[in-house]
Amino acid sequence: MRLTVVHPRELGETEIARWRALQQADPALDNPFLSPEFTVTVGELRDRVRVSVVEDGGKITAFFPFEHHPLGIGRPVAAGLTDAQGMVGEIDADARALLKLSGLGVYEYDHLVAGQPFLQGRHELFPSPVIDLRAGYDAFTRQVGGKTYKSTLAKARKLERDFGQVRHDYAVHDPGPLRTLLGWKTAQYRRTGRSDRFSHPWIVELVHRLAAIESDSFAGVLDMVYVDGVPMAGHFGLRTATTLAGWFPAYDPAFAKYSPGLVHHLAMAEQAAAHGIEVIDLGRGEKEYKDKLKNGELRVAEGRVARPGLAAAAHWVTRVPLRAVRNTVLANPFLTRVADRALKTLGRVRTTVHP
Repeated sequence: MRLTVVHPRELGETEIARWRALQQADPALDNPFLSPEFTVTVGELRDRVRVSVVEDGGKITAFFPFEHHPLGIGRPVAAGLTDAQGMVGEIDADARALLKLSGLGVYEYDHLVAGQPFLQGRHELFPSPVIDLRAGYDAFTRQVGGKTYKSTLAKARKLERDFGQVRHDYAVHDPGPLRTLLGWKTAQYRRTGRSDRFSHPWIVELVHRLAAIESDSFAGVLDMVYVDGVPMAGHFGLRTATTLAGWFPAYDPAFAKYSPGLVHHLAMAEQAAAHGIEVIDLGRGEKEYKDKLKNGELRVAEGRVARPGLAAAAHWVTRVPLRAVRNTVLANPFLTRVADRALKTLGRVRTTVHP
């Protein structure tokens, strides 16, 4: 096995084409966060992004994208933003050997997809709900249950009676609606006490750059629902030819009583199916709308693989106990409700002090 570590900008067209071919050969890797376009775009904004290019017998067999942090700690590209992580391709070696050749002492992950060599380390598996559209949109609406579907349609009809025509625009490229969506998302983060991802300029720029990409195998997808011409709800995500990754959904809280998120997601699923999307990956995490819409699940892993040394020790001390506490809270409904209430209280204080 021969391995070369490069910055994504050093990858040529031949390497990008090989990456795409390896990804398309394995259904477990059919997620836009594992596409070369995602890593290359993040690499334009984050100098710490690297790709280990693995060759065997003179042929590229794998690409391992990661971020190289101090002390040799490796994390997924755009860690904290991505719902699918891992290596693309196969290696004829132990994962720790891959880390050593990549200059890493530790690789940590929280959304590792199936079939990865890193699963030999300490890890836990979690469900990642999906909307499976392979049997078509009509079959999906029957699978999620008549109550959810019928009540959401009733909310959409009431919207039209109260405000005017409901319109859905799918896969649009207007920066105006995208700015509106990101504004809603920032307000949601503040309202719920969460950290505002869009307070980081590089994340805002990343979203805009990804929104400008459109090809058969990868694209940024913005869709919006309007009521009487006024934006009500929307979503920005990424797609491969057949998988749409849920990423940033949001809505105008002025329409909250009409279940705008569900109205939007049903409209998005219908249009996505019409455009060849077979799976909408809603991402790991317990949310009521995901429970109502999912008709299938994937499994993703959280954990780490490490080589003995300073990096492994430092990482364990600073990260592993905190992760264990967080997962304990998330696994306990009572503790989750308490934490959620605390965050919302923080959000109310924050929005009152800085409206």
